Amino acid sequence: MKANIYFDNAATTPIDPRVVDAMIPILRENYGNPSSIHKEGRVSRSIIERARKQVASYFNASPSEFFFTSGGTEADNMILRCSVHDLGVKHIITSPLEHHAVLHTAEELRDIDGIRLSLVKVDKKGKVDLEHLRELLDSGDKTLVSLMHANNEIATRLPLKQVGEMCKEFDALFHSDTVQTMGHYSFDFKDINIHFATCSAHKFHGPKGIGFLYVQNSVSLKPMITGGSQERNMRAGTENIYGIVGLTKALELAYEDLAGHQKHIQQLKSYMIQRLKAVIPDVHFNGDSESEDSLYTVLSVCFPSTEIDEMLLYHLDIQGVSASGGSACSSGSNIGSHVLSAIGASADRPSVRFSFGRFNTKEEIDSCIEVLEKIFVKSA
Repeated sequence: MKANIYFDNAATTPIDPRVVDAMIPILRENYGNPSSIHKEGRVSRSIIERARKQVASYFNASPSEFFFTSGGTEADNMILRCSVHDLGVKHIITSPLEHHAVLHTAEELRDIDGIRLSLVKVDKKGKVDLEHLRELLDSGDKTLVSLMHANNEIATRLPLKQVGEMCKEFDALFHSDTVQTMGHYSFDFKDINIHFATCSAHKFHGPKGIGFLYVQNSVSLKPMITGGSQERNMRAGTENIYGIVGLTKALELAYEDLAGHQKHIQQLKSYMIQRLKAVIPDVHFNGDSESEDSLYTVLSVCFPSTEIDEMLLYHLDIQGVSASGGSACSSGSNIGSHVLSAIGASADRPSVRFSFGRFNTKEEIDSCIEVLEKIFVKSA
C-alpha cells in the first residue's frame, strides 16, 4: 500500500523527529513545577527562561516581550480582549478574511462591549485596500488594527511593514496573526511597527498545544487567564515545559536553513501549478495563490465542476491524498469558506487547499496529479 500523501500542512504539520527527541528528556526527567523554589522547580524554570531567550533572538526582540500560550487562538483572543479592556480600544479594524479566532472575538466585543468594528475592503485576490484602511484609521477613536500576515486559505500576504507605518501615523495599535508565517519567514520586530504577534508551534513541525504571544514592551496588558503568577503575571497556569522546549527546537530547525526550506517548498508549489495547468482544463487558483509573492506553503485550487463536487475531498482521501476544502477550523461544517465567499470565488466549482511542508517531495506532487487526472480528465 502506498504511503499517504499529506498536503494539509496549513492545518498542522507532522512533528519533526528532532523536536520529539528534544522533548523526551523533559518529559522523563524535568518534572519539577517551574513555580517551585526547590531544585527541581529551579531547573524547570531555567529551561523555560533559556527557551524564551532563544525564541526572542530569532526576532531581534527582548525575552520580556514573549509569553508562552496554548497556541494562536488563545493569543489572538488575549490581544483583542485585553486591548479593549486594558488599553481603552474603542475601534477594531480587521478584514473579512481573518481567522475566526480574530473575527468571532471582534464580533463578540462589538456585541457585548459596544466597540466599533470595521472591516477593511479586500480585492478579488484577498489583498487589503490600503486606501480604505487609511480612511478607517482616520476616526479619532483609540484603534486596534488586526490583520493577518498571510491568509491560511488563499495565500495572500499583507505588506506588514507598510501597514505598521500607517498604524504608527495614526497612533493605532497593530496586531498581526502570524500563525501561518512564523517559522516560514524572518521577522525583525524592531524594524516593523508591530505591537502584537502570535505563533503556534504545530504550523512549523512543532508540537500542538503550545505557542507564544509577542507584546511590544511599550504596551502593558493584564492577564486574560487569572489564577497564578506564571509568565510574569501575564498568563496563569503551570507552564507546558516540554511544549515550550518543542516549540523552541522547531523554531531553531526552521531558522537554521530558512532559505533552503523556502526554496524547496516554493519549487513544490510552482511545480504543482505547472502540472495542474498542463493536465486539467479550466483550472483556476483562488486569491493570490499563484503569485510568487504569496505564502509559499499554500495553494488554493478551483477545479471544474463535476458530479462529485461535494465528495471531492473524500475521493482524494480514499486515493491517499490528504488536503482541505478551506480552513481546517471549518472542517465538518456545512457552511462554506468565509474567505472564498469574501473574495467572490465561484460557489459552483469545488476548491481544494493543498499546503506543503519541508517533508513533501516532487514525487508526491506527481502522484497527486495522477489522482486528480483520473477524477477530472479520464472520468469525464
